[in-house]
Amino acid sequence: MKKSRAAAPGSPSARRAAAVAGAAVLAGTAAVCAPGVAYSAPRVPAAAATDFRDCPSLPGGVDPARWRCEVHTAAPRLTMGSVTVDLAPITMTHAEGPLPDGGKGQVWGAMHSSPTAIPGGLTGTPAGDRSAVLALAIQPEYGGRSDFYTGQFSLRFRLVGPMVPHGCTIGASDPVDFQLKRSGPSTWVSQDPPVIEFSAYDDTFTAPAAAHCGPLTGLVNRRLGLPATAGNLMSYDASYTFRTYDQLPTKEGT
Repeated sequence: MKKSRAAAPGSPSARRAAAVAGAAVLAGTAAVCAPGVAYSAPRVPAAAATDFRDCPSLPGGVDPARWRCEVHTAAPRLTMGSVTVDLAPITMTHAEGPLPDGGKGQVWGAMHSSPTAIPGGLTGTPAGDRSAVLALAIQPEYGGRSDFYTGQFSLRFRLVGPMVPHGCTIGASDPVDFQLKRSGPSTWVSQDPPVIEFSAYDDTFTAPAAAHCGPLTGLVNRRLGLPATAGNLMSYDASYTFRTYDQLPTKEGT
């Protein structure tokens, strides 16, 4: 697990602000959808109702009362290349808190999402919407790099559909790197349980070509307008909650 190091958090209000900032990161792994799956419209579940089963084990020697398991649910909107989609809701879990030497530590948990249909399917025409065999969907997966304190993270985007090879992915060898910026102040919806709403975006990332799509590789990249070095946008509204580890059931390694 990668950990970032910085000054130890200060007052409770400062730690709370850092938690809200750290929540503005997307990441995770997701299962690949099988051909014929039904693609539902995006809907964001309430953060307060989210369970904490994906909370990771803590590093040795840390204080559980000063580490948070943080969960947020987000409704992302993605413009990448020539396509814009409202991605299905993402639920992300990670842990963060002070290390024994006073630095800031982070441990990745998990991300859950589901495929989102790309309008027009493989052809980008009404035929692509009407024919199930031409369906095309996109699903984000964790790219292996993240820093929850700064809003930096990486994602891969798996492409799925009846005609699409299993490994067809945008960012397969080199994931898409994001640097999220806040688009406004956060709002505390509830103190007990803690529920915070916020928005973030990145309009500077580069979208690579899709790879491992077999004979469809060229068609898929032309269809999606990839690679794309400009005009890309990731934005989302999210709700966020957390618990300190002394409020969670004991996990092995904590």
